[in-house]
Amino acid sequence: MDVVLTKHHGLGNDFLVVDLDGNGLDASSCDWADVAQRLCDRRRGIGADGLLLMGTRDGALTMRLHNADGSRAEMSGNGIRCLVQAGLHAYNMKLSSVDVVTDAGRRTVDVIDTNDEDLMMLSVSMGVVAPAPEPARWSELGCHPDRPVRHSSLGNPHSVVGVDDVTDVDLAELGSKVPDINLEIVAPGPTTDSIIMRVHERGVGVTEACGTGACAAAEAALSWGLAIAGDDGIAVHMDGGTARVIVDRTTSEAVLVGPAQFIGTVQVVL
Repeated sequence: MDVVLTKHHGLGNDFLVVDLDGNGLDASSCDWADVAQRLCDRRRGIGADGLLLMGTRDGALTMRLHNADGSRAEMSGNGIRCLVQAGLHAYNMKLSSVDVVTDAGRRTVDVIDTNDEDLMMLSVSMGVVAPAPEPARWSELGCHPDRPVRHSSLGNPHSVVGVDDVTDVDLAELGSKVPDINLEIVAPGPTTDSIIMRVHERGVGVTEACGTGACAAAEAALSWGLAIAGDDGIAVHMDGGTARVIVDRTTSEAVLVGPAQFIGTVQVVL
């Protein structure tokens, strides 16, 4: 079965997007977990952090995300921007706002800049950064009791840890001890309205950026007094680049602003 897909990235967090309608497929057409494992492999496949299945429903796009290891993820802040870019291309849409139905609920993505259709700037209403219980095996990290820690959810689970210097931490080792969450380490940024973050993502490993993680980290930094929001929120500096996060301090709702970059189109045989 020949399938055409596109590849995109948001700050180095890269995704393969399959347009189900355009390829005459649906969610039951094949074992998508296996497809994700094969195609996301960086040596034997195309290479990506995840596979996004895109469809349409009731005037909205639908998003189903498989991590590189084949597991399902409820939400991705970088992935949803990539999916919207793919949808605008695939359906030749000139829209300023797109609704996307995800496993974490319905999200709205606003298009800020489309001067270059291959590099779009988008804003995502990410929902509430909600408190979450301590994840399983958390004690294995051996965090000092005085170190700031915040467990939260944006439909997917996050644990944010404050550190002095993100480069001093063996993040791959720490992340492997708590494989069922997204682990973010955060340090003060170069300005008062910024933080530095690195992330180990559930089902993937260390990635260059994480949109939901940036929101969790920004909310945690504000609650700790590690950063002070500016007029356009908090700048979250990650290995792949910088996103902006605006957190409503009353409702804890977050808005994520960042780019989506189109890389190319490829035809594969499944």
